[in-house]
Amino acid sequence: MPKIKTNSGAKKRFTLTGTGKIKRKHAFHSHILTKKTKKQKRNLCHSGLVDAANVNSVKQLLCMK
Repeated sequence: MPKIKTNSGAKKRFTLTGTGKIKRKHAFHSHILTKKTKKQKRNLCHSGLVDAANVNSVKQLLCMK
């Protein structure tokens, strides 16, 4: 039986926390920043956690399950 490959796009975008949750970054913070407010850009730079509805699909991409 061959090994299962991790999705290379997913391994660049998600990291695991110490407690096993999946950390992600916000979108819309890479370009066209002139029309966005300071508050919007500041809030986008923080990282967040993957929502419970999407955890299983992300784990499948990362070959964790």
